[in-house]
Amino acid sequence: MINRRQVMQLGAGLVASSALSVRAAAEEGDTTVTSDAGDRPLIQRPIPSSGELLPVMGMGTSRTFDTAGDPASLANLKEVMQLFFAGSGKVIDSSPMYGNAETRVGDVLRAMETMPPLFAATKVWTTGRERGIAQMEESARRMDVKIFDLIAVHNLTDWKTQLATLQQWKEEGRVRYVGITTSHGRDHEPLMEVMRSEPLDFVQFSYNIEDREAERALLPLAQDRGIATMINRPYQRGALFGKSHDHPLPALAAELDCSSWAQFFLKFILGHPAVTCIIPATASPTHMADNMLANFGRVPDTSQRAEMLKIFESL
Repeated sequence: MINRRQVMQLGAGLVASSALSVRAAAEEGDTTVTSDAGDRPLIQRPIPSSGELLPVMGMGTSRTFDTAGDPASLANLKEVMQLFFAGSGKVIDSSPMYGNAETRVGDVLRAMETMPPLFAATKVWTTGRERGIAQMEESARRMDVKIFDLIAVHNLTDWKTQLATLQQWKEEGRVRYVGITTSHGRDHEPLMEVMRSEPLDFVQFSYNIEDREAERALLPLAQDRGIATMINRPYQRGALFGKSHDHPLPALAAELDCSSWAQFFLKFILGHPAVTCIIPATASPTHMADNMLANFGRVPDTSQRAEMLKIFESL
């Protein structure tokens, strides 16, 4: 794992990389773009409902951005977000459930000298139509967003009411995409019922190298229904590092352009073709810089994923 002294060098490298222009791959259906300097390719996946490409590494804000608005906290979060954008990140996901997180995101975005390309996502987490509308309007004010790219119903809360409002907002141009989430690895069956019956653009749930329940039905259903997937808890709330921390990286990591266990775990997730983007949450510049390196390079194929799983299970 990279250490704190390497952050400035790594951050400078990410800034230089992101400053290079990129061109979309010419072949239809290709999920990468390549820098003009011939660096490792930026990995992108299409949103099935539109074909719009997204960088695979997004940023979650649960817990990590729920901070006071003091100068030291804001300075740290600004560094985190600068590294995210420097690594070609685009998707920032939040929720009114996350305390001060939406407000801190807005504070940091307002403080940035120039606004990089942003895919702003949040959730609605309440009951009743009017309360849902009021909450979403408040989220827009907090995050300083005029039109959200994505609003999802959080943890299926009053989903019929909230999805009806979201579909109306989408028709009116007040939101670009709509979705639904579950964040704790439960409620898979109710979630899949909504996926089968409603015209969703996105679904969000947990998936990682240890918690692979989503492989059984959720990911195949999303792929079959043409629904983009946003993956939370990619490190099983940090538990994966408890198994890997005293082990050297395997030789396979270099084949996949991974220089840390964090990147190894993220690349395993990206190896599933139904995964659109991943949203690890961190308030550490070191960890953000590390995460964003998984936004580039090679993605494991089926046989490599099987080998990665064997390696993890042997730890």
